[in-house]
Amino acid sequence: MKSRVKATVKSAKAQPNGRRRKIFIVEDHPVFREGLVQIIGGEKDLSVCGETGDADKAIEAVARLNPDLVLVDITLPGKSGLELIKELRAQKCPVRILVVSMHDEALYADRVLRAGGDGYIMKQEDPEEIVHAIRDVLSGHIYVSEEVLASTAKTVLKRVAEPELRPLDQLSDLELNVLELLGKGINNQEIAHQLHLDVRQITTHCEEMRRKLKLKSENALVRYAAFWVEADA
Repeated sequence: MKSRVKATVKSAKAQPNGRRRKIFIVEDHPVFREGLVQIIGGEKDLSVCGETGDADKAIEAVARLNPDLVLVDITLPGKSGLELIKELRAQKCPVRILVVSMHDEALYADRVLRAGGDGYIMKQEDPEEIVHAIRDVLSGHIYVSEEVLASTAKTVLKRVAEPELRPLDQLSDLELNVLELLGKGINNQEIAHQLHLDVRQITTHCEEMRRKLKLKSENALVRYAAFWVEADA
């Protein structure tokens, strides 16, 4: 397990004695979502106030239920977890946000923090560590590995000596979402439908990704995407 570090970003509000902190879960896999419900429900100081697998429904529910923390998956149908985080922050929602994802922390954690998230933990972690991450974020800390926090601090303080980016780091959040869907064997028309975009927009994004990834053809992009999804599974 990667070493973790706390970085206090703001003081946590004092809670009335005995009040269980409310957690809202946004996860589209029913089995894993139910697992989170069971894990959190077994804690004396935490409770699940709601759950959904849909980002748009999550925005409405968070405004209505006023949870203390939202657990968010990166991959959601129609709208990614990163987009959900940005929308919640655009609405000035004060809720704490922790991403629980299967994806590589080195690639996504910095994006999550820049979008306005408060932490990142991978689904492979033990249930006890997920609970620890929840409490850490509720206490006003950033929860990521030391390596990611150090990298993010450099980015936030100043991009003086811009580090050489990995090819995938050059992709926008939306492009990364499209790449993942391509890797799952979904065609451009269905991707456009899922992301509520025009097919021509998806084609343009694919062309831009090929340029950034230095791939010569659309087939090469699809093979690259499939390999990446398989390696990340």
